[in-house]
This record gives sequence, C-alpha cells and structure tokens, in this order.
Amino acid sequence: MTSAFEALLPTTERSLLHRVARAQSEGRAPSFVGAVARGGAMVWSGSRSCVEGHAPDADTQYRIGSITKVFTAVLVLRLRDEGLIGLDDPLEKHLPGTGVGEVTVAQLLGHTAGLAAETPSPWWERTPGTSRPELSDVLGETPALHPAGRSFHYSNPGYTLLGSLVEAVRGVSWEEALRTEVLEPLGMGRTMGEAVAPHAGGWAVHPWADVMLPEPSEDLGVMAPAGQLWSTAADLCRFGLFLAKGDDRVLSASTVAEMRVPAAPPAVGDAQMGYGLGIQLAHGENGTLIGHGGSLPGFLAGLWVDVDQDVVGVALANATSGPLTGVVAADLVRIVAEAEPRLPEPWRPLPADEVDQELLALTGPWYWGTYSYGLRLGAERGVVLEPLRGAGRRARFRALPEGGWIGLDGYYAGERLRVVRRPDGSVSHLDLGSFVFTREPYEPGDAVPGGTDAEGWRGL
Repeated sequence: MTSAFEALLPTTERSLLHRVARAQSEGRAPSFVGAVARGGAMVWSGSRSCVEGHAPDADTQYRIGSITKVFTAVLVLRLRDEGLIGLDDPLEKHLPGTGVGEVTVAQLLGHTAGLAAETPSPWWERTPGTSRPELSDVLGETPALHPAGRSFHYSNPGYTLLGSLVEAVRGVSWEEALRTEVLEPLGMGRTMGEAVAPHAGGWAVHPWADVMLPEPSEDLGVMAPAGQLWSTAADLCRFGLFLAKGDDRVLSASTVAEMRVPAAPPAVGDAQMGYGLGIQLAHGENGTLIGHGGSLPGFLAGLWVDVDQDVVGVALANATSGPLTGVVAADLVRIVAEAEPRLPEPWRPLPADEVDQELLALTGPWYWGTYSYGLRLGAERGVVLEPLRGAGRRARFRALPEGGWIGLDGYYAGERLRVVRRPDGSVSHLDLGSFVFTREPYEPGDAVPGGTDAEGWRGL
C-alpha cells in the first residue's frame, strides 16, 4: 500500500507537469512524456501532445537511443561477475579478429579505448543495418583515433563491439540475452528492439517553421547494442531504480555502484560530465546524478537518477532536435528532491551480535602525527575513520575475514587498516598503508616513524 509519504504532494505534481508542458511547448515537440519514481515505484507521470485528446502515457513506447548502451554494459558486467570474462581482458581474447589490438573490455565500457565516435559513411542512425552487416563495416579501415586508455572519447562502434562480445560468450543474440537476463527479471515488458503499439512516431520539426517531416525508423543491425531499443517512461523508471540499488537477479548493489565510478577524466571543456562503466555522471551543486541520454532521428530521451535522494527522472520526446530531454529529466529529479527531500533513515543501535568489546575499545580519537581523527564503528563490524576538524581523508572500511579492514573510499580505497599490538597483547597503534595512528600526537615509543624528540613537547 502506498503511504502518504510515498505519494507526491499536489503542488509537486503541478510543478512537474508545468516543466513537461514547458518542455513540449518551448522544444516544439510533437509529444513529450515525463515520469518520476522514488521509494521503489513510479509515483508520477505526465505528458503533453500537439494533438488534442491524444496525449501519450507512461506506457507509450519511444526510441531511447544511447540509453541502450547502459543495458549493454549491464550484460557485459554480468559476464564479468560470472567469471566468464575480465574487465582487463583484451577484447581480442574473447572476440578475435576485430583489429582493435589490445583494447580492453573496461576501456570499451568507459569510452577510453580510443576508437572513432562514429562508423564510416553513410550515417548509421538513419540507414538500415544491412548496409554494414559485419564488424569490419562498423569499424572501418582505421578504427583507432587515439591511444587506448589515455582519454575519454565517446564511441558508438565501441558498444557495437561489446554487444558482439556478449553474443560470442553467451552463444545467443544480444537481444535475446537482454530480454532473458535483464528485461524479464526487472519487469520491463515494454522495452524491446522493435516498436509495439502504442508507440510514438519519429518526427523532424523544421527549425524555422512549424512544420514536420517523418523520420525513418531503421533496424540498426550489428549496431543495435549502441542505440536500438524502444522503451517507455514506466519501464525506464524501473531501470533507474535498478541502477540506484541493484537487483541480485541482474546485478548486485556493489556492481551497479562500480558502474558509477568514473572511468576517466571528463572530456576537455566538460568538467561537469563524467563517465563510468556504461553510465554518464552529471556533477552539480546538489550532488551527482547518474544515468544516460539518448537520441536517434525522430527521438530524444533522458534518464537521470539521484541515488542519495532515491529519485528517478525520465523524459521522452519524438523530435529529432529541440526538446532538452536530459535537462528536463534532471529538473524532474530536482523538483522532487527540493520540494520533498528524502526523510533520513531512523537511527538504530547496532545489532547485539555486531558489538565486540575489543572493537569498541578502538573507537575514539587517534592521531596521525598532529592530525586528529576519530574512529567509530559501522555496520557489519566495519569502521569509519574521519578527521575531527578541518579537511582530511575520510573513509569507510569493510571488515576482512582474516582480520583488519579494507578501505572503500577515496584515497584509502583498497588500502589495508590493521591493529598492531605489543607483545603483551595491548594495542600499540593503527597501521593504514604504513601511516601510523597513535592514541596521542607523536606518542613516545617505537611506533612513530623516525621516533620522537627525547625532551618531548615544550614551550617557547
């Protein structure tokens, strides 16, 4: 049952509808659909159309273009999680004969493989896939434009290679793998490679006159993993919720979190945008949104997720250009997050079986040189180390079965934290990747690297 806190306030719904209406009008879109999800379900959808009485709804299909790439990335990471491939594997290990050299799976996922952005002529988005039936037709004679692994360069052919990788390892078509491994488990029954009514038609709107021209809707063939899919606002809300929290039937929470880690520095001149493993990252004043944009002739799409606020925004339009669907999707998220911010989870004590008196004795102040830090217990016997004043390196640590902890954040990600004891069993200090933390600043004894002055602290 939907609680009063899950339903949006009427004023919020009015603001959302106003944003969609303004986008359709100012963007001169034949139709425009917006939707919002939070708390595990879609909580609002709205639309506007140029045809009175025939507005689409959240179940109307639109083509979503490059949002397709996120689905392809999910399939690839499933292969990695099953141990069938490694992200650092050269693509040629599993898909020989492509001619892309030592380019790795991870580089393709993060658009750092150095491959060309587009295929050789003709324009692949507006011509049938039969015109480029083989990977060699997609890659051309010089597929690499930049050194692999050095910089971000968006590549549609790169995701074509990843789709072919899925087919080679699974032994089934990309679309069949997608349907059985992702779409069916997530209940996305209206997401597929071909349009099934009700669906929008794709239109080009003249830039200098209020007239329209129908756009072709081609089957992209081997390029399908880069941009083929049709979907709905409701289905994309389901997918956005999955990207926020994971689903063990598809990918674990830890793997979808891995997708959100930047894979390379942002492109030159675009510091607010980054890219993870198949996921776009938009950095703003209120935090980071994750998701992806998409376009094909006749269609524009935007999907953004605020993981911290647990809000998904979707915007779909059937115009080649004009409506800023990515901006609108982000605005839908912002409207909800600002008008109805997420309630924090109630504080609860740790479970009794997670409270260890030896661990409890480690909490409190520690000093790295003269820098003061506090150590507190986290869930599942983890710990958090954070500066007590000023800027510093805060990090969470996960408990290891053999003892000690491993860092999860920032500078200390992957670094080991351990307790060093004296011969009598008492605690001497904490060791964090060779950094020594003592109970007192520069505590006398052999724990401080380089020792301490024999005369101790003094005044002037």
